[in-house]
Amino acid sequence: MDFSSGKLEKPVNGIKKHKNGHTNGLNGKNGKSHKLTNWKDDFHESFEETPLVAAMLTYLSYFIMVVVGYIRENLRYYGLETDRTINEPKREGFVPLYQSWESFYTRNMYRRVRDCWNRPLGSIAGAFIDVLVRHSDDHNWNLELTGKKIRAMNLGSYNYLGFSENEGPCADSAIDKAIEAGVGVCSTRQELGYAAVHKELDDITAQFLGVEAAVTFPMGFATNSMNLPCLMQKGCLLLSDELNHASLVLGSRLTGSTIRVFKHNNMEDLEKKLKTAIIEGQPRTHRPWKKILIVVEGVYSMEGSIIKLPEILRLKKKYKAYVYLDEAHSIGALGPHGRGVTDYFGIDPKEVDIMMGTFTKSFGAAGGYIGGSKKMINYLKTYSHSAVYSSVMSPPVAQQVITTMNIIMGKNGNNDGLRRIRQLAWNTRYFRRRLQELGFIVYGNKDSPVVPILIYYPAKVVAFGRKCLAEGLGIVLVGFPATPIIESRARLCLSAAHTKEMLDKALETLDKFGTELKMKYSKKSRKSEFREDDSNLMLH
Repeated sequence: MDFSSGKLEKPVNGIKKHKNGHTNGLNGKNGKSHKLTNWKDDFHESFEETPLVAAMLTYLSYFIMVVVGYIRENLRYYGLETDRTINEPKREGFVPLYQSWESFYTRNMYRRVRDCWNRPLGSIAGAFIDVLVRHSDDHNWNLELTGKKIRAMNLGSYNYLGFSENEGPCADSAIDKAIEAGVGVCSTRQELGYAAVHKELDDITAQFLGVEAAVTFPMGFATNSMNLPCLMQKGCLLLSDELNHASLVLGSRLTGSTIRVFKHNNMEDLEKKLKTAIIEGQPRTHRPWKKILIVVEGVYSMEGSIIKLPEILRLKKKYKAYVYLDEAHSIGALGPHGRGVTDYFGIDPKEVDIMMGTFTKSFGAAGGYIGGSKKMINYLKTYSHSAVYSSVMSPPVAQQVITTMNIIMGKNGNNDGLRRIRQLAWNTRYFRRRLQELGFIVYGNKDSPVVPILIYYPAKVVAFGRKCLAEGLGIVLVGFPATPIIESRARLCLSAAHTKEMLDKALETLDKFGTELKMKYSKKSRKSEFREDDSNLMLH
C-alpha cells in the first residue's frame, strides 16, 4: 500500500527515497540535516495561549460543580439524599486516615463522568481495540458490563511502533520463552533470579542505546523512583523540569536532596538556577553542592514536547552538572533509527550521564532500564532497591523486548523495524499538520507522536470522549487535576500500525465533533510550517 499519496519512488535495496532524492534523518534532523547549520532551524513546537473566554468559562464551570457538590454533600449528611459512598468510619479522637478533598472531587465531579475513563478492553492494544460497553442505572455510582463491545480505532495506547501484537515474531518468541522458562523466576537479581535471558536483555539494551552497559528492571515507575535515591542524597542539588513525570517527582523527593524546579524546557530559567546554585552553594552553610543533577524527559507525555537536549548538554558541560534523561516516550519513537532523543538530535548517547527508559511503550512489553558507564551500572546492580529487593522481569516479557530490539536494529534480516520507524514519523507530521489546518489548538513538537488537543471546558471533554467512542474512535481524555484546571485536553497517541486511511477517518471524526462542540479555538494561521514529505516511507 502506498501511504504517501504517490510521492514515493520505486524502492532501491529496500530503502525508499523521496521524489527530491533526499534520504531521511542523515544526522537525526529528519531529512534536513544536510541543509541545516543549527538544530533550532528544524525544531518546531507550539503552545498556543488559552483563549481568555475559554479560561473564564472553565473556571466558572468548576466553581458551579463545587457549589453543587457541597449542596449535595449536605443533603446526604441530613439524609435528604441517599448516600452511596463508602465513607471512612468516624472514630472519636482520630483524624481522617485517607479521606480528603480528593474524595469530595471523586464523589461529586469525577463520579458523574467516570464512564469516560478506566474503560476495560477485550482485545490487544493494536491499531483497533474492542472496548467493553458498560451501563449504569444509578448515575455512574456503579458500572456493569453489558456483554457488548465497540470496535474502535486506537488513538489512546502508547503502541508507538505497533509491537502490541498477539501474532508474529514477537508473540511467537515470547510464547516459546514462556514454555522454556516459565512466566516467573520467583527471585531477585542478586539471588537466583538472573537468568540467561536477563543477561541477553541487559547486553542488547546497552547495544541499542549505544552506551557501555545497561541494567533492566521489572517496573518502569520503580526504575525512576527507586534508582534516583541511589545516585543523589542530602547535600546534593536536583534541578527538575516542572512537567516531569510522577515517578521522577517521587524519586527526587526520596533522595533527600534539595530540589529546585525550572520552567518547562526553558533553558534561560535553568541556567539562572544553575548560576545561583553555584554562586550561593548550600543553604545556611554555603558550602559547594556535592553534585548537581539535571532531570528531564525526552518526550513529555502530556504536552507532546521534546526536550532541547543540545542546550541541556551545553549547560551540563558549562556548569559541570550531570544529566538524567528519561526516555520513556522517546525511545523507539524518535530518531531515524528509533534510538530516542539522542538519535533525533544526532548526539552521542555517551554524552548523557544517565539514560533511563521503559519497555512499556515502543516495545509492547513491561519494565524499564538505565544505561550509562560500566562503573555506574555495576553500582546500581549492587545498591538499587529495584534490583536488590524486587523479583526480576518475567522471561517472556524480557524475550519480547529482545525480539523487538532485534527487529528495530534490522537483525532479523529485513527492514521491518526501519519501516515502522518511518511510518510513525510520517504519521506524526501528517496528523499534526492536518489538525492544525482544521483549526484545533495542538500542543507539542511536530515530531512528537503524543498529540494533545486542547478542549478546556469539562462538559466538552466528556461530550467529546463519548461521541468519539460512539463513532468508533478510542481516545484518552485528560483533565484536572492531571492537567492545569484550564487546560483539559484529549491526548492522542499515534502508532506505526496506523495507515493513512485510518488517520483520515479519525481526522474526519475529529473534524465533525470539533465543529459540533465548537472546539476549534486556534487563532494561528492554518497554513502549517512543516510537512510530512521529509519523512520517507517504506513498503512491507
